[in-house]
Amino acid sequence: MPWYINFKAREMKIEFKPIIEKKNLTLLVISAILVIIGFVLMAGGKSPDPNVFSYAIFSPRRLIIAPTFVIGGFVLAIFGIMKK
Repeated sequence: MPWYINFKAREMKIEFKPIIEKKNLTLLVISAILVIIGFVLMAGGKSPDPNVFSYAIFSPRRLIIAPTFVIGGFVLAIFGIMKK
């Protein structure tokens, strides 16, 4: 060791703590999966003929279930970030 390093500095222990704990990371991954599932559920509803309106876009899956998954995923992500 070089002579200019203080003796006390050599005795100090440096502890590294992860920024995000395993619980929080698990919540973030689950929330990302929920958001992806929500967007997949929203997909579709395309009419085979562009001149004809398709009422498939108003299905309960696209209006109720999918947004619930997306909002739930975002709420879980916020909880996963803020949880200590």
